[in-house]
Amino acid sequence: MGRAFEYRRAAKEKRWDKMSKIFPKLATAITLAAKEGGQDPEMNAKLRLAIANAKSQNMPKDNIEAAIKRAGSKEGSFVEVSYEGKAANGVLIFIECATDNPTRTVANIKSYFNKTPNASLLTNGSIDFMFERKGEFIISLEGRDKDEVELNLIDSGLDSLVENEDSTHTAYCKYEDFGTLSSGLEELGIAPSSAKLVRLPTSPITLSEEQMQELDKLLDKIEEDDDVQAVYTNLS
Repeated sequence: MGRAFEYRRAAKEKRWDKMSKIFPKLATAITLAAKEGGQDPEMNAKLRLAIANAKSQNMPKDNIEAAIKRAGSKEGSFVEVSYEGKAANGVLIFIECATDNPTRTVANIKSYFNKTPNASLLTNGSIDFMFERKGEFIISLEGRDKDEVELNLIDSGLDSLVENEDSTHTAYCKYEDFGTLSSGLEELGIAPSSAKLVRLPTSPITLSEEQMQELDKLLDKIEEDDDVQAVYTNLS
């Protein structure tokens, strides 16, 4: 069938593999948002943003609707848990999970650290203060004046507006202003391609390429776990 066919098949398999990992996480985020604030996106800003994030990853409408309905069933009985750990070269790792089986989740997370040299799981609260919680919105300002948008969003809690390499912008706000800034963006007719709460390191560090290769092995294992929603480090 030729090399071109093999290349297309490999690309398709890679895309399917990515979807098989990210769709369950997106679905869980939708379920948690619907469980917390109700199943009507019009009345639930967090759910509205979770759906927008899912659509940006081309998650099918049926999957999104199923995730919302799951919030009202026994399948929607997720709990949110977090874990803190450290790796070689002063790397700190904060892990956020959503799980229907915390015993399974903690066992998996422990195994990833135990199998990694110079890495260990820490007691919760050990490094939480080393990260600052922020709201993060990825937006496009095409056809708009950045200064004007910035000015209009200050009253909605905007902390900073940073231009990215791909010409999009990232809007940051305090954790408690997440909903307010979301509403402010809606009023301006700006639909974020991604909206989430993040943890930014207060004292970021830099690693060499060789050190990063060692760390990536651990981070890959953690991020591929179905129960893991987000992973943060103190890397710059």
